[in-house]
Amino acid sequence: MRKISALIFIFLITSCQRNDLPDENSDSSKDRAILFYTEKLNEYVLVNGIFQDVVNNVGDAILKAESELKGEQIGSENGPELIIEPFDLETFPKTITVDFGRGTLCEDGIVRRGIITIISSGWFGQLGSFHTTTFNNFYHDIFKVQGTQVVENWGENEDGDVVFGVTVENGNVTSNNGINITFDEESNRTWIAGSETASNIWDDEYLLEGIQWGITSDGTRYLVAFEPPLHYVLKPRTTKSGVVDLAIDEITGFKINYTNQTITVLGETTSWN
Repeated sequence: MRKISALIFIFLITSCQRNDLPDENSDSSKDRAILFYTEKLNEYVLVNGIFQDVVNNVGDAILKAESELKGEQIGSENGPELIIEPFDLETFPKTITVDFGRGTLCEDGIVRRGIITIISSGWFGQLGSFHTTTFNNFYHDIFKVQGTQVVENWGENEDGDVVFGVTVENGNVTSNNGINITFDEESNRTWIAGSETASNIWDDEYLLEGIQWGITSDGTRYLVAFEPPLHYVLKPRTTKSGVVDLAIDEITGFKINYTNQTITVLGETTSWN
């Protein structure tokens, strides 16, 4: 979290240069302003969800690769193809290629295609191991995903739950219908449920805290923190609780509250329940 102060400073300086925001103080434009900012929130939810799913996919691939090399399981006919190089348990760094081909319907209902490449310094459960992910023509449904994601095993916390540090650099999600969102992240994910069945990620739950930042499709900057942390459940795919606190350009106070299922835009709070 060492970059927080610098990020906030850069964010405020650049946002003050923009003058094309809707005037949320005018009664006649209040609805238009709410729509404008709600669109930014929707784009953030989209890009964050995609990159959180990438961490899930990466962890799943590394754990399956380890199980395959131990002879505990073989690749699934319905899942992506795993290519493990070198093909042994001991040699690292190891490259794991996850090939979704021309389209694979995954258990979470998402169709993925293209290739994720993971370079691992050790197995996923190994303290201090790094897992660097890049993308080759990879799509999450209709959205193309680019950037570099690094996951590091920080070991167990005082509750015995494994914590992973996650960074995303130059993240980008695009689509043919005009979506073009950038995304960077410095966060940690605490694995609070499902670690006893490591080969099955779909019973996993985790907490996410940290900061994220980026630019939406129309050039609007955003900065995000979580208080309290987000509680993710992988299946059924949902965010159980936690609060997303956003600054959008120079405006603060935007919130997505998953605990009580409300959204706050320009001081107006509405429920989506």
